[in-house]
Amino acid sequence: MVLGGGEADGTGCALTGRDAAMDAALGALYGADGADRGGRRRTGERSAGLGGSAPRVARWLGDIRTYFPGSVVQVMQRDAIERLGLSSLLLEPEMLEAVEPDVHLVGTLLSLNKAMPETTRETARAVVRTVVEQLEKRLASRTRATLTGALDRSARISRPRHHDIDWNRTIRANLKNYLPEHRTVVPERLIGYGRAARSVKKEVILCIDQSGSMAASVVYASVFGAVLASMRSISTRLVVFDTAVVDLTDELDDPVDVLFGTQLGGGTDINRALAYCQSKITRPADTVVVLISDLYEGGIRNEMLKRVAAMKGAGVEFVTLLALSDEGAPAYDREHAAALGALGAPAFACTPDLFPDVMAAALEKRPLPVP
Repeated sequence: MVLGGGEADGTGCALTGRDAAMDAALGALYGADGADRGGRRRTGERSAGLGGSAPRVARWLGDIRTYFPGSVVQVMQRDAIERLGLSSLLLEPEMLEAVEPDVHLVGTLLSLNKAMPETTRETARAVVRTVVEQLEKRLASRTRATLTGALDRSARISRPRHHDIDWNRTIRANLKNYLPEHRTVVPERLIGYGRAARSVKKEVILCIDQSGSMAASVVYASVFGAVLASMRSISTRLVVFDTAVVDLTDELDDPVDVLFGTQLGGGTDINRALAYCQSKITRPADTVVVLISDLYEGGIRNEMLKRVAAMKGAGVEFVTLLALSDEGAPAYDREHAAALGALGAPAFACTPDLFPDVMAAALEKRPLPVP
């Protein structure tokens, strides 16, 4: 780590070559005399400062991709957008071609969707598709395998084949038939796992808050929605909401279409969204509703809680996720979270890697693996 620079440099050594170029790239973003949030030059700014020029930012994006690994580039891009207010420059196709695609960049692009000119839209879709394909490659196989196992185990049968016997449940059910002299249990009744048939076994409704703070969660939830929709044994519905409710189920064959159907930002009416989801439930005992929201309710709080209680009373498995991302728990309404927890729907943040296990537990109606 090299510290200092300018008057703070006490080493007496000057950087040259690649080291100097890396220092300039870092200084343009993090230097104390860099550009302000509006991209204006400050007094004494280095010549490497980003300013508000698209060509200058494009060159800087190329530089950081040359000198730093992809994970670092993604962090620097995110900081440049947040610290220097460069979001508007992402509306230019040449800028999008220079960036390193990641989940946070997709969230920013989706927030700019309505302002995006047609000349940029196709480039933006290509960037979003790259990220979606990366996420599907990382998450799809494990999700399908985990949920297929959960569906198999959720179908209990009384005449299982030998390799389908649930030995723990079978032994507990036959403890009365224990023979001390033989030190064994005589199983009068076998309990086993059925194999999930091709018909629909479970219904899943993903209800996603599309307020601006939920951008990463919207991206991950859209990918998981597409994966769930590809499984024949699960009927999947995907609903996004702010103060309005939009059903994007028909777009689930392509998560990119789902993402461009969202509109990040705006208010929040969880009660209205849950009312819509409740109206679509036909088999409560076989339905899992997943609410992904920071719970800052702009609608009718008591009605929201009554709907959750009614769904759970009818047999619906209700899961509340404060976030579906790698960033941990966001700011959220703790009072609403506590009220949902009291109803048996604990609210917690979930990483994408944990989500398949959460869904498997919900499908099997066993306790959720709350972190």
